[in-house]
Amino acid sequence: MLSQINRDWKDIPWDCALRTATPTVATVLEKALAGDDLGFEEGLALATVEGQDLVALVRVADELRRREVGDRITYVVNRNLNFTNVCIVGCAFCGFSRNADAPDAYFHSIETLVAKSVEAVERGATEVCIQGGLPKDLDGYFYAQLLRAIKSQLPALHVHAYSPMEITYGVDKTRLPLRDYMFMLKDAGLNSIPGTAAEILDDSVRKSLSPNKLKVRQWINVIRTAHNIGIPSTSTMMYGHTEFPEHWVRHILLVREIQKDTAGFTEFVPLGFIHPETRLFRSGAARAGHSIHEDLIVHALARVLLHGYIPNIQVSWVKMGFEMSLECLQAGANDFSGTLMEESISKSAGATFGESVTPGELRAMIRTIGRIPAERSTTYKILKVFEHSDPQEHVPAGRLPLFGGTADHAGLNAIGY
Repeated sequence: MLSQINRDWKDIPWDCALRTATPTVATVLEKALAGDDLGFEEGLALATVEGQDLVALVRVADELRRREVGDRITYVVNRNLNFTNVCIVGCAFCGFSRNADAPDAYFHSIETLVAKSVEAVERGATEVCIQGGLPKDLDGYFYAQLLRAIKSQLPALHVHAYSPMEITYGVDKTRLPLRDYMFMLKDAGLNSIPGTAAEILDDSVRKSLSPNKLKVRQWINVIRTAHNIGIPSTSTMMYGHTEFPEHWVRHILLVREIQKDTAGFTEFVPLGFIHPETRLFRSGAARAGHSIHEDLIVHALARVLLHGYIPNIQVSWVKMGFEMSLECLQAGANDFSGTLMEESISKSAGATFGESVTPGELRAMIRTIGRIPAERSTTYKILKVFEHSDPQEHVPAGRLPLFGGTADHAGLNAIGY
């Protein structure tokens, strides 16, 4: 916890913090600073740090961030399109899904989703992120039909869509080979895919979270296939539920190995488990979500283990809130995620940090920690650097509680915002 370490940790130079670390942790961090890959045991030593070792980890992670991507904090102007909350999978960590006959079940029409996309572009969005539940009677070609409809109206819009679980479902429904199915999506306008549905890439953990969900090998196969045909993806990890630090390390190292082969990941996104409205927590099977201590460690650990391979570590403000996100942006992370415009996955699971934020609010918050805001594309092309503040910038009133918020979220876990 933050109370366990020096409250002024952000003001401690990384080299001074390193000198106060225990010999084991100092040796591992020095190896990372030298640009060498860390192995499992070294990663585990970092994943379990406390006290001054935690200070050393976060300060060194932030130094590695500075060396790799500089002092800009990026964000994307985007909109989430959760097209349906009807799902047959039954993940224990999800508060988003509904049965088809539930009174609050929905399935937005293609026309509605195109209209939402047009509205997003009118509001400055360069990306729409599309994900949803898995309805029993879904047409496996629906995903391609939606892409074509959006691209016919908005050919320049980046469509970031469909988790490996959704792609696997589409393959099952159409009986097409995975590679052929993904080529069809690419031809229809798919630009990149979210590396969600990863949770923890360990089948023993996944069994407790969702026995009906795709296996680790299937997730890897979809991701590698996407990368191999020129579709980049994000990578994610959900933490704070039933897993242990060794699972974090193995997960991140697996992502690193894939990246060594494909270079297709654009970013790594730690996703704290949102617990209140989930069956997993209410049954007593999971702890009460991610802690501050875990937030700092996981973001810093990702920076250190992925150094030289995945330059961008993103914070999820809908999971952690703005203040903790700003803390993690000083502990190795460099991307503030997106404006979202609407978000219903986390909200359904019990998250309480709001559903949207304006670009001006993001820029104002970035300046509070002395960093430079920059708008990016989905694939991290810098679109505009904001060296100086402007009239649109203001810190959102009442939205910087340390661990509280203004909305109601829990489905966030399901799709992984």
